This record gives sequence, structure tokens and C-alpha cells, in this order.
Amino acid sequence: MADHHIVLVGGGHTHVQVLTAFRDRPEPGARLTLVTDRRLTPYSGMLPGHIAGHYRREAMHIDLEALARRCGAGFRLAAATGIDRDGRAVRLADGGSLAFDTLSLDVGITPDLTGIDGADRHALAVKPIGGLLDQLDARLAGEGKPNRILMVGGGPAGIEIALALRTRLAAREPRPWIGIAAGEALAPGLNAGMRRRIRAALARRGVTVLEPCRIASVDADGATASDGRRIAAELVIVSTAARAPNWLASTGLRRAEDGSVLTADTLATLSDPAIFAVGDCAAIDGQRREKAGVFAVRQGPPLVENLRRRVRGAALRPYRAQTRYLAILSTGDGGAVAGRGRWLALEGRWVWLWKDWLDRSFMGRFDASD
Repeated sequence: MADHHIVLVGGGHTHVQVLTAFRDRPEPGARLTLVTDRRLTPYSGMLPGHIAGHYRREAMHIDLEALARRCGAGFRLAAATGIDRDGRAVRLADGGSLAFDTLSLDVGITPDLTGIDGADRHALAVKPIGGLLDQLDARLAGEGKPNRILMVGGGPAGIEIALALRTRLAAREPRPWIGIAAGEALAPGLNAGMRRRIRAALARRGVTVLEPCRIASVDADGATASDGRRIAAELVIVSTAARAPNWLASTGLRRAEDGSVLTADTLATLSDPAIFAVGDCAAIDGQRREKAGVFAVRQGPPLVENLRRRVRGAALRPYRAQTRYLAILSTGDGGAVAGRGRWLALEGRWVWLWKDWLDRSFMGRFDASD
């Protein structure tokens, strides 16, 4: 094809790798355009470190417009609102549209607070990260600074943010109470050695774990658990359920129960071979995995390969997401806990330094400064 237009919708962890890969080795006959509703995209792996004060805000964000320019790709600052699959065009919120030969979706997820009454009015959602940071900074710096903070969700994100907040507020007197409402259990997806080390870190740092504790409602004065327990809090942060953006429902693409676009193992959608979907907004049919940044990062190379193959008219290659992966949780005090699979669990300052090196190395690949 003389001019195969690849449109990347969303500047997530996978698409930024596509941009740099096509910069480093251009594909003959292909041109790229990135469509996104924001110029800056955050790297979720550095969010706890930023909250704790280890990273400046700029250090955890990629400048998508500058990156696209340096990679020789087009850039369109607009939110996608739909797909004209017959006409092969993406509909945009500014009233325009953009034609494509191949489309890839990496638009992340949005919070699903419908299961917690009042959370949409009285709580902060962890996703999208940009919205969380703006609101969190305002709440922590403004009048009426919270003395009781409740994190709803006992997964890795909730644990890391609670520990990061403990570091950020270490100098405040009186010392704020920070608690985690852990649903049925704390970090059930991690192995026993990691969970044991994480519990010890939480206890050492004075973060209260409430479990089982499933939050049913949130109001201006705190939260109420499903068993009727009342938890007073001036600030409630929710890190639980999320869904793919609502506009994907209008595309006619097959989706999972959480709204994620279903794809084959080639990362092409089950409904349309010209449309790919990756990251948190997608789910590989028959390969159920949790929503974690590690999967979006790992999808970069296989997506690049299959986009090249589509341009060439070659058969796509299958990809299988790993079932065991390295997880590293920072404890906010200069240490971290790491683990993989059922048995491996490590802890120490050197683990934090390792994580810091990994995160900075990843972000260094997308430095678009002149």
C-alpha cells in the first residue's frame, strides 16, 4: 500500500512504544497519526513515587505532542467519540473525523463508582490519574486538610498510594490516620511472601488495614461498610472497579462485561481486523488478566509487529500475555517489596532502587526534549 494510514487513538503505555518503534525503523508505505484528548500522559508506575514526593510531576508524564513530532507522526488533540467502521474513520469531539486504514485503541479505563453509593460526589477516583493528581493536591494543600484518609481498595495501587500518602504527610501534626478498606482480603493476587512483607510494612508505617471491609456508601463525613460499620474520614480515595470508556459501546465492537474491547491473540479486535485494541481498554479473548500497566507495556512489541504485518499484507502473529509477572510495590520510605509467581518475594532498599531504575529507564525512551 502506497499510503497506509495508521491512526493511534490514545497515548497509553502501548502506543508510545509504537511511535518510537516506527521512528527507529520506519515502515515503508505507512504513516502514523496520534489522536488524544491530552498532551501529557502519566506513567502509572511512578504515581506512588510522585505522591510520596520522590518525583516531580513532569518526570512521570510523557509529552505526547512533542513525542509525536520527534517520531514523524501526525498529532490531533481531540477526544474520540465513535468509529465509522464502514467509512473507516474515527469521529472526534471537535466535530471532525480522521480516516484510517488501520486503527488502534489504547484509551485506558474510567472509574466505575456505581457500586458505591455517593462515591461519585464524595470520593476521589484513582483513574484517570490526571484528575486524581489535581484534586489530591488541592485537598492536601487547601484549608481543612484531612486528618483521616480512607483508601477504598486493597490491591497494589491502593496499598502503594496509602503508603505514599504516609510519606507525604509525615511532617504533619497531628499525624493523620490512614486506612485501607481491603474488601474481602488485602492484595489477594500477590503471593503469600509478598503479602506478609506488605502487611509488615503497613503496620510499621502506621497504616490501618480493615478486612474484610467492603464499602457500600461514601458521604461527606466518611464511609459505611456493607456490614454497617462506620468509618470516619475527611478524604476517601477509591481504587477499585473501572470500565472502558462509554463511547466504545457505540462502535459495535464486541466487548467484555466491563466494557473492554475483545480481541484475538493477535491484538486485532474480534469484530474488525482493521481495528486493534490494547492496554486497559481491551481484553484478549480467552486470556483473562487483571488491569495492570505491566501488560500494556508488554503489548508494545507485539502490537508494533502486527501493525507492520498488516501494512505489508502478511499474516498476524499471535501473542500470549504472561500469567506470572514481576510485581514491585514501593513502601514509600525508600524501600520496596517485589515478587513473582507463587514463591518469589524480596524486600529492601535495593528493590526500590531497582524499581526506580526500571521506571526511569522506561520513561527515558520517550524523552522528546530537543
